[in-house]
Amino acid sequence: MQHLLFSVLLAIVCLVSPAFALDTSEGFGLQDRALFQEKVDYTLTNQTGTDFHGQQLQSTSFAGAVGRQADFHGANLHGAIMTQGAFSEADFHDADLSDALMDRADFVKTDLRNTILTGIIASGSSFTDALIEGADFSDALLDRDDQRRLCRDADGINPTTGVATRDSLGC
Repeated sequence: MQHLLFSVLLAIVCLVSPAFALDTSEGFGLQDRALFQEKVDYTLTNQTGTDFHGQQLQSTSFAGAVGRQADFHGANLHGAIMTQGAFSEADFHDADLSDALMDRADFVKTDLRNTILTGIIASGSSFTDALIEGADFSDALLDRDDQRRLCRDADGINPTTGVATRDSLGC
């Protein structure tokens, strides 16, 4: 009787619960599907000079990546992970970097004009000689020294949020 009950329950579970790992109805299984996801993981890769302009890269990881002189202008990087990345001389103008994790990253001589940087965590990062006209740093977590240096060059109003760069930095 227990064996019959177990067999019936097993049959019901198999009929009701989809078996994604064994699903071959589309010609490929779960592991193959991961290869065709829209988001790519750029963790620890070299993206120097790569053209990402205008791309949808929200929640993408660039942790430990090198993206020197890469073109991210107009890209959606909302919630991206850029921890310990090297993005010196990269172009992020008009990009959305809101809620990005950018701690201990290099943004030296980076173009951040009109970029949305609201809610970022960028402790330990360097923004030396970055272009920040019209950037919105509202609710950003920055080192006090970086905040002071950025205030020296803060100018303009972000065309999307309508917030003045100086106000967003608390200058």
